[in-house]
Amino acid sequence: MNATAAHAPQRAMRNRRASSSNGRRPRALTNDPTQTLGFVRDPLRLLLFVLTVVTISRVHQHYPVLTKFRPALLLVLASAGYAYLHPAFLTRARIFKLWPMRLLMALALLSCCSAAFGISLGRSASFILDSFGKTLLYGFLMALSIRHVRDLYTFVWAYVVSCGILAFFSIFVFGLRTASNSYVARLNDLYTYDSNDLGVIMMIGLALTLLLLIVTRGGRRWLVLVNLVAICAAIARSGSRGAFIGFAVTGVAALFVVNNVPATRRTLLLSVAVLSLAIGAPPGYWKQMGTLLQPEQDYNFSSRDGRKALFERGLGYVAQYPIFGLGIDNFARAECTISPKIATIGNARLRCTVPHNSYVQAGTELGIPGFFVWLALVVGGIVAPLRLRRRLPRWWRRGTEVQRFLYGATSFLPLAMLGFAVTSFFVSFAWMDPLYLLAAFLTGFYVSLQAYLNEAGPAAGGVMQSESTGALAPGWRVTRSARHGHIATPPFVSWGGP
Repeated sequence: MNATAAHAPQRAMRNRRASSSNGRRPRALTNDPTQTLGFVRDPLRLLLFVLTVVTISRVHQHYPVLTKFRPALLLVLASAGYAYLHPAFLTRARIFKLWPMRLLMALALLSCCSAAFGISLGRSASFILDSFGKTLLYGFLMALSIRHVRDLYTFVWAYVVSCGILAFFSIFVFGLRTASNSYVARLNDLYTYDSNDLGVIMMIGLALTLLLLIVTRGGRRWLVLVNLVAICAAIARSGSRGAFIGFAVTGVAALFVVNNVPATRRTLLLSVAVLSLAIGAPPGYWKQMGTLLQPEQDYNFSSRDGRKALFERGLGYVAQYPIFGLGIDNFARAECTISPKIATIGNARLRCTVPHNSYVQAGTELGIPGFFVWLALVVGGIVAPLRLRRRLPRWWRRGTEVQRFLYGATSFLPLAMLGFAVTSFFVSFAWMDPLYLLAAFLTGFYVSLQAYLNEAGPAAGGVMQSESTGALAPGWRVTRSARHGHIATPPFVSWGGP
């Protein structure tokens, strides 16, 4: 590398600092490809787009012929194989130096340890091989495949499209039924998700839909707005009280956290969401939500297999297996083998109940260390992007499409994680795909921001530096492939992580 190329990153960073220090917005060409958004359609991105739609919407389960071929597994293997054979399509950044991927690697290690020291090696090992291993591979593949903002934009669309498909099925295909312990006629006997699980998926999709709504124009904006209305209606039809709490918490948080949308527009969007929820609410919905004010009268408070009893027994399991836990996916087995309820159940039917709480699930199945690693992933996904937002130029809120998307991501990715954090408290979702997909999105956001600063030069406006992180240097396999294929490897500039 000659002297000119060696000093290019330092000159680019000095120019960015100079352009941002005078308080004026740098000029940017509107037709500059680094400033506009669009879909990426290379084979790897298309495979992962379809994989996301299949994984999140589970639309293939509506067609029994497709289910027999296990499309999700085939797409994971096809994506991994293509990525291995064509590493130049992967990011050149060392993503495993970023905190979301490090936490995922820690969870992978702890899950294997929990299997070895838990109550059932076979059950945990089968779960890792059949489900959790695929989930982790999916998350790593997504993170490795986000090279710049347009890749991240494409995959966010994949999740939003998945929620649109789920919303369509929830409104027009799945029927409503009133359960014996419920006031509301809600979605029931779904063959894709439980009605409570549906709320988790939709709350993440609601935040990502709002992210697209602030950057899209023309016909796509109307499509996104329709998707927003459909998601809110599907949340209502689920009849899930956990989803309602998540909707309320996320809606209130959006009013205070989102600073790149005027207050009047935020209020208008929230009003549209609430109106859609009210219109889509099935008979008895509001009476069912009213039971939240009287928790002591709910079966979850008094039943032997209610959430309160499961939480208390979960604490007992943690006390028994504090380091490695029961073993991943072993909570239900513990309920039928070592549970204290066995001694008092008499001749009643014994239920091998899942924890119905992702925090209890993480703590009991991976132990105390695994719980804190899992919790760090959730809390970090809320806090870290908001901290990074303080180092971005404020004029990006009204800048180019790419700048608005990057700035908006620092608000709506935390809202998506907040939606997961609240709703997952009521379901067993600790090892499901959405959390690990959000971790990949966060990793891809950091890589995208770095790539944009490198590409845009002085038009980026500068980002404050942090002393805690180094450069995102190219990985050895990608660098070797680029060298053999005569692909130029751009310089990477040091920038601050969360």
